[in-house]
Amino acid sequence: MSPADPLSFASPPRPADHRSPFVRLTELLSDSQPGKPVINLAVGEPQHPIPAFVGPVLAAHLAEFGRYPPNKGSLRFCEAAAGWLNRRYRLARPVDPVSELVALSGTREGLFLAAMTAKRLAPPRAGLPAILIPNPFYAVYAAGAVAAGCEPVYLPATAKTGFLPDLDALPDDLLARTVAFYFASPSNPQGAVASRDYLSRLLALARRFGFMVFSDECYSEIYSHEPPPGMLEVAGADFAKVVVFHSLSKRSSLPGLRVGFAAGDSAFIKPFLELRTVAAPQVPLPAQEVAIVAYGDEAHVEENRRLYALKFDLADQIIGDRYGYRRPAGGFFLWLDVSARGGDEAATLRLWREAGVRVVPGSYLARVGADGLNPGAGFIRVAMVHDREATAEALHRIVQVLG
Repeated sequence: MSPADPLSFASPPRPADHRSPFVRLTELLSDSQPGKPVINLAVGEPQHPIPAFVGPVLAAHLAEFGRYPPNKGSLRFCEAAAGWLNRRYRLARPVDPVSELVALSGTREGLFLAAMTAKRLAPPRAGLPAILIPNPFYAVYAAGAVAAGCEPVYLPATAKTGFLPDLDALPDDLLARTVAFYFASPSNPQGAVASRDYLSRLLALARRFGFMVFSDECYSEIYSHEPPPGMLEVAGADFAKVVVFHSLSKRSSLPGLRVGFAAGDSAFIKPFLELRTVAAPQVPLPAQEVAIVAYGDEAHVEENRRLYALKFDLADQIIGDRYGYRRPAGGFFLWLDVSARGGDEAATLRLWREAGVRVVPGSYLARVGADGLNPGAGFIRVAMVHDREATAEALHRIVQVLG
């Protein structure tokens, strides 16, 4: 089957594949006991200390829990988030906080609702509307596509293509029925970072065929060397066909705050906000006040990045050249090839039973294609979210068990 054959991207999933990877993981391990005290490296939940300013800011704004927040987010929040975008990225012009940005209760709900908005706004499509998704992927992408009544089309992102979808392999007839393309850089789980040239080529396809690019940039501030470029940097002065999604969960180690934002194409943001107003909760004003301070401070972000770098130093030393390990360009996951150790489910079970280390089988984070292949099969995802001591212990246990 040739790369240009659209059937190579068709991936009708089995019913089990629709479930959360963590539900499937719990079932896999349910009949087994951990062999040692548990170190959970399955969930990408940052465990670094929260920034010192969080408590005082919340305390200063407690009374605002007694008010309904604006659906769009407060003007102060929108200005702070837009200001951060303008400082962080090389943009052709500043983001307008009034017409081009909306607050989110974390990016998950925004990414989900974005698919529905894209379906409503899309021009007539040449066939069944499709939403393109990198494979492996963040589960909400597929959930949004299905809820929008679109066909989720899974694009292999393997080592052969630099762990990014191969844009040159996308046939015109598929692109002609596409309404949106979910994309993440740094990618989850492989930590691949797309170049400006790659982003420009993706945007050119979006504008040629009339679909939206939803750029999930939640891991943008966790990187090994250079700051990853963003989609807004290549969008020009009108941001047409581009919406970026950002969150404080990873950048500021505040996953429980549930604050993020979407920014970009004003022609999309307006109806997106209209849908969100009736379908999603507002962000509490005290949480927005914390976010205002967070987006104005880089010191805690630099410290956060330093702590991740130290843990990847440990991986360099302890994992070495095992399991195809290469230090990722971004994000905080290890994507380890355990195909020679019995496969991803078998390795996951061994690590749990013998070492008390909880990881995710890569096949649970991906879909089986029409060719019968799952690009996550044979890999495990390891979240480097604990402190250095727990991380070192977990990595040593992995090597002891898997060899």
